[in-house]
Amino acid sequence: MTDNQWALTEDQRQQAKLIWDYHQMRHQVRPADVGIGLGSHDLGVPAFCARLYRAEFFPALVFTGGPNPTAPERFPRGEAVHFREHAIELGVPDEAILVEPKARNTGQNITFSREVLAAAGIKVNTVLLISMPYMERRSFATACKLWPEVEVICASEPLEFDDYLKSIGDEKLVTDQLVGDLQRVIEYPKLGFAIEQDVPEDVHAAFESLIRDGFTSRLIS
Repeated sequence: MTDNQWALTEDQRQQAKLIWDYHQMRHQVRPADVGIGLGSHDLGVPAFCARLYRAEFFPALVFTGGPNPTAPERFPRGEAVHFREHAIELGVPDEAILVEPKARNTGQNITFSREVLAAAGIKVNTVLLISMPYMERRSFATACKLWPEVEVICASEPLEFDDYLKSIGDEKLVTDQLVGDLQRVIEYPKLGFAIEQDVPEDVHAAFESLIRDGFTSRLIS
């Protein structure tokens, strides 16, 4: 661990794992009209998009996202641009990819992707929405609110919690993000940004406990 990181206690790890499990929708992945890869700091997203494309789960793929707010230096030309390049390296043909390079949040990811697909003349009834594992529920709730006429199927790289922690290498950052996403799942429906999601009592208790322990850097005011 570096100076600005710390290892989770066993209790914190269990609480974080509870929230991690809640964030995943566990949808059955099946063919859809289009795949949408949501921008993030994690190249696991375009890698899994490429895997799904090669397995013929969708004929067209949108990558959406502008500069990453968490780590702008990681993808200096924007998330969607870097994701496209990574997917091409992994065997996705350029002509199968659409790029939406402006979105700065999940709502814009959905709205701008719709516009890009409409401009390309692609009719969409089902969407395979690919995100980081802990973003599945928030992206699902957002897409259902902003694009209610399509069926949304969520997917993410199939990783266990401990494996994801190792892949990112920063337990504090990952836990902060788990907590921040759960806050958004709870609060965004009140603001009209997403549909309501039921939050079990044990998940809410884990959320409050981790906030008391200082996992607050991704909270919204």
